[in-house]
Amino acid sequence: STPEAIEQSDTLLKDAVKSRMIADVPLGAFLSGGIDSSVVVSMMQAQSSQPIQTFSIGFSEEGYNEAVYAKKVAQHLGTQHQELYLSSQEAIAVIPQLPVWFDEPFADVSQIPTYLVSQLARKSVTVSLSGDGGDELFAGYHRYHLGYHLWRWMGYLPFPARKALAFLLRRFPISAYEWLCACSRGMLPARFGDKCQKLASILAMKTPQAFYETLISFWPRPAALVAGGNTNLLLGWQTQAGYCGNLLKESLGKSKSQFIEQMQLMDSMTYLPDDILTKVDRASMAVGLEARVPLLDHRVIEWAWRLPPDLKVRYGQGKWILRQVLSRYVPTELFDRPKMGFGVPIDRWLRGPLRPWAEELLSETQLAASGYLQGAPIMKRWKEHVSGQRNWQYSLWGVLMFQQWYQHLKAEV
Repeated sequence: STPEAIEQSDTLLKDAVKSRMIADVPLGAFLSGGIDSSVVVSMMQAQSSQPIQTFSIGFSEEGYNEAVYAKKVAQHLGTQHQELYLSSQEAIAVIPQLPVWFDEPFADVSQIPTYLVSQLARKSVTVSLSGDGGDELFAGYHRYHLGYHLWRWMGYLPFPARKALAFLLRRFPISAYEWLCACSRGMLPARFGDKCQKLASILAMKTPQAFYETLISFWPRPAALVAGGNTNLLLGWQTQAGYCGNLLKESLGKSKSQFIEQMQLMDSMTYLPDDILTKVDRASMAVGLEARVPLLDHRVIEWAWRLPPDLKVRYGQGKWILRQVLSRYVPTELFDRPKMGFGVPIDRWLRGPLRPWAEELLSETQLAASGYLQGAPIMKRWKEHVSGQRNWQYSLWGVLMFQQWYQHLKAEV
């Protein structure tokens, strides 16, 4: 029954957290104020006789600051909470060291706050617990639900009609989208124009595999960006588990639960180990901090995959069962809000304090020096971003991290 599943989830998660609290050194936890980290911190505090130490990073820019939510959760639980609000200059100062810490062209922009919160925590503790893994296990990413409804809706339109609609969306100038957004008085989402352009790319896809690749890609045609490039984005996980390719093709056309479970599977095999866990491990170890991830206890993983889909997704909301467990410790109003992620305002910084650094790395001379990237599509996006026409922060960040890593590598030779 549902009450029994919630009770068992609570017991299992609590034990997974407890086993990672065993340490002969000072122990704490990252607290963003989101569901996953709040679950971990709640269960740590419930099993500790003293206030546990929690840490969060804040930014003054609107839309990027979760520290205020983290503080409310910490106050309710009674943790010994530390928060640090950073200026753009303080955050930007760590960027030159990123190739050293990550030892590869790693381009998840949340690497910056992850390093900074690790640096803050290391001043007080040697081990810190984090809430990573909850989105993949309990279907928390918004793109799972959005992706399903998009693919289903696309199924009602013949491909020629989808292609024509994509053409019209691309022809509509970004300024017109922004005008509509301004006139909507908050009814339309932020970056509405960019979202419509992304939709145009997705509509033109014929197959479920191409649809998923486009949904998660920052560059629609990576091979056109890399000189002599020829890649299949899903090749990695298909090689690891060949059956996934067929499962994807079969499930994307079926029920919502099957669709979401396959996206969870792919993220668990690729995005989680290759991005999320790599980011946390290298950012924390750069300051000598050990990060532990209780939600990825093997018993929790097995339990999550055995749960019926409706216990993970209900009322159009992911992580339903985690929300029920957390509500036992923290009032719902402290965590029931739209997902923000753990980011920094790179879009604004690239137009402001980071612009000289970026322009040097993206110059024709620097791009030609590496010999790997095609300059034309990169420069086009850079000009559009700087002018404010488009927001290309993520695709440009990938190029910038590659360029900086290459320069660092060349300097060491």
